[in-house]
Amino acid sequence: MAAECPSRAVLRHLTSRWGVLVLIALQSGTHRFSDLRRKVRGVSERMLAQTLQWLEADGMVKRRDFQVVPPRVEYALTPLGVEAAEKVRILADWIEISLPRIVANWEAGEPTE
Repeated sequence: MAAECPSRAVLRHLTSRWGVLVLIALQSGTHRFSDLRRKVRGVSERMLAQTLQWLEADGMVKRRDFQVVPPRVEYALTPLGVEAAEKVRILADWIEISLPRIVANWEAGEPTE
């Protein structure tokens, strides 16, 4: 819980809107950048690139550059990333299942943030 704890940066990367969705998308296997962008609808190229860089730096994602023209790069989960993806998937699934109750709170005027 310490403000200066390095785990906060990792937590921010893993639980960001795009971090969660990228980890879940990569659970199905290796993907190219354009494939991930199609799977994770709504993410800009810039945000996807940044998210992948964060996850790679944290050891969650492995980037494979084939050094060809046109460029071909693939992304896959590392063993650590597989573990993290399983955990955030549980949270994402719980949100989906609980969404009707959550929406009912929104409609009742409960604060959302």
